[in-house]
Amino acid sequence: METIGWGDFEKVEMRVGTIISAQPNVKATKPALVLKVDFGEHGIKSSSAQITQNYSPDSLIGRQVIAVMNFPAKQIANIVSEVLILGALDPVKGVILLSVDKIVENGSLVH
Repeated sequence: METIGWGDFEKVEMRVGTIISAQPNVKATKPALVLKVDFGEHGIKSSSAQITQNYSPDSLIGRQVIAVMNFPAKQIANIVSEVLILGALDPVKGVILLSVDKIVENGSLVH
């Protein structure tokens, strides 16, 4: 594993947002959900997330997640993914979303 400096870490902008809608990304090559996430003053952003193994669309509404905000937007099937939702990748369970253990204001900076 490559070591990075503190300055490299500081370049990654991670914020907390609340999922306000979730629906299947039917045109994605791999099963995925299109999420709309409210980041408060940073706006509502879209993301395509391969999390269908553990999450149904209805189970995600109102859930706070952590996302990387400053990656370039990426076209995934029929949507533009504006943020990267973070999760832990378990070899058996798949992706488990990272979240906060207490509700915080949307757009709160993670550091």
